[in-house]
Amino acid sequence: MLGRKNREQLDLFVAGSLEQLIPKDHILARVNRVLDLSWLREEVADSYCADNGRPGIDPEVAVRLMLAGLLMGYVHDRRLMREAQVNLAIRWFIGYGLHERLPDHSSLTRIRQRWGAERFRRIFQRTVEACIAAKIATGEIVHIDASLIRAHVSWDALAVRHVAAVETANLEEIDENRRRAGKSKKVCTTDPDATMATNGRNRRLEPAYKQHAAVDDLAGVIVDVEVATGEENEGGVVAGRLDAVAATTGHSIRTVTMDAGYAYAKVFRALEDRGIEGVVPSKAEPRPGKVIPTRRFKFDALHNLARCPRGKILRPKGKKLHRGAFQYFHASAKDCRNCPLRARCVSPSRHARVVVFNVNHPSLLRARRKRIRWGSHERWLYRRHRWRVEGVHGEAKTWHGLARAVRRGLQNMRIQAFLTAAAINFKRLAAALAAILLVFFVSPGANCGAARPNFA
Repeated sequence: MLGRKNREQLDLFVAGSLEQLIPKDHILARVNRVLDLSWLREEVADSYCADNGRPGIDPEVAVRLMLAGLLMGYVHDRRLMREAQVNLAIRWFIGYGLHERLPDHSSLTRIRQRWGAERFRRIFQRTVEACIAAKIATGEIVHIDASLIRAHVSWDALAVRHVAAVETANLEEIDENRRRAGKSKKVCTTDPDATMATNGRNRRLEPAYKQHAAVDDLAGVIVDVEVATGEENEGGVVAGRLDAVAATTGHSIRTVTMDAGYAYAKVFRALEDRGIEGVVPSKAEPRPGKVIPTRRFKFDALHNLARCPRGKILRPKGKKLHRGAFQYFHASAKDCRNCPLRARCVSPSRHARVVVFNVNHPSLLRARRKRIRWGSHERWLYRRHRWRVEGVHGEAKTWHGLARAVRRGLQNMRIQAFLTAAAINFKRLAAALAAILLVFFVSPGANCGAARPNFA
C-alpha cells in the first residue's frame, strides 16, 4: 500500500554522538583524523587579555571553521556560517552540538585581524612538519611556480594615476600624460595593495596578487607559500623562498624546478650559492630586429670584458647600476668608426656601442650551457613540474576558492593563501593515512591488532 510519513517534528532527540551520523569517508571526517591543534591555544594566548572581558571563541574552533569552509568550498564567512547552521558534519567537526548557537561570522574577521598573518603562517608550517614526520614530503626535490590571484575589487574601482601631474598639479602635464601611456598607471582605490598584472601577452591587465608556491615532488605537499603584489617579478623572491623551504622542512634542497619565467641571472646565482641543481628552461629568444642585440656580444667573466660580433673589446666603465646588479661595457670609438656593422649596432646619437650585463651573467651562461645538455632525467623532472606544482595551483583555485581574493588587503590575502595551503596539506595527510590503513588492515597477512599510526 502507499505509505505516508508524518513530517511534523516537534522535538529532535539524538542518542549518542553526531559522529555516528557522519560518513567515515567524508572530507571532514578524514581530515579530523590527522588534525591536531592542541598547541594553538598557547600560541595565540598573548593576543587576549587574561583577566578581563568576555570569553572569546575557542581558537581551535575558529581555525576548524575556517578549514571546514575551505575544504568544502565555502570561502565566504557569511555563507560558511549559514551552511554550518544546518550541516551536521561542520557542527561535529568544530565540536558544537545541535542545540548550541554558532559564532557570528564577524567573529572570524576579528580573529584574523587580531592574530595577524604570521600566526596563520605558523599553522601552515605545522602541516609541513606533520607531512615531513609522516614521510610524505622530504624537501629535497621542490617545484616552484607563481600564480596570479584576482583581487576582490570591481573594474569601477580602478583609476588612472598620473604621477608627474599629481606632483605638479599642472593641467598641461595632465594632457601630456594622457597622450603618453608610460606616464600613467592604473591603481585600485578600494584595495591599494592589489596591482595590475597579467599572465599572458594577449590578455588584459587585471588587479591581482601573486602567489609563490613551492611543492614537494613526493606527494604534492606545499612546503612554502608567500603572496606579493601582482607586479613583483618572480626572480626577486626565489632566494628567500629557497631559504624558507630549507628552514621549514629541516632538509637541504637538492633539486629545484622552475619555468622560464624564473630564468634570470640572479636566480641561477642564488641556486649556485646554495649548491642546488636547477632545472629551468631558457627564455624564448626574441625575434631578430634591426639592431644587433646584446646576446650577440660575448662576455668574458675571467677578465671582465665583452667582445662584439667583430671581435673588438668592450671595457667596463662607470659605476655599477641598480644596487650593483648591472655594469656598462663601452666599445672604443675608433673601433666603431669604420666598422661595417655600425649602422645596425651604434645609435646615430652615440660614437660607440654600449652594452649592459648583469653582474651574475656568468651564472646565466653556465645555466644556458647546462640546458643544452639536458638528459632524460632533467626532462622527466620538468614534466613533473608542469603537472605537480601547476596542478596544485589548479586544485587551490578550482576546489578551495583561491581563484579570487575573498577579502581586501595584502595581509588578508596572505591569510587566505596560508589556510588554503594548510587545507591541501591536511588532505595529503589524510590520504596517506587512509592508504596506510588500507594496507595495514585489509592486506592479506597484515597484523590487524597493531596500533594505528599517529600523524598529528
